Amino acid sequence: MERYFVYILECSDSSYYTGVTNNIDRRFAEHQDGIDSFSYTYYRRPVNLVFQQDFQEIKEAIAFEKQIKKWSRAKKEALIRGDWEQLKELSKCNNESSHLNRRKEK
Repeated sequence: MERYFVYILECSDSSYYTGVTNNIDRRFAEHQDGIDSFSYTYYRRPVNLVFQQDFQEIKEAIAFEKQIKKWSRAKKEALIRGDWEQLKELSKCNNESSHLNRRKEK
């Protein structure tokens, strides 16, 4: 059975890179070795693998990768730490248009 991995790398400039692969060891080595000069991580090496989660379905892995890429740095760091309470708190909608923030009319 194939496994797919969503991973987060911390780059030398402290930025994060999120990706998906079916071979985490190979893909990490590719980032670390800098095989593609157009890659985000090429000029940000060395990189450190700070998070990985495996999936059995590629569609689920890709959806999770896309979701993480939209997250704030704080949410990514909560995920990396495994701080589920902080992640839950950071996921709350605080927009004025949120149904939780609307004033009840009298």
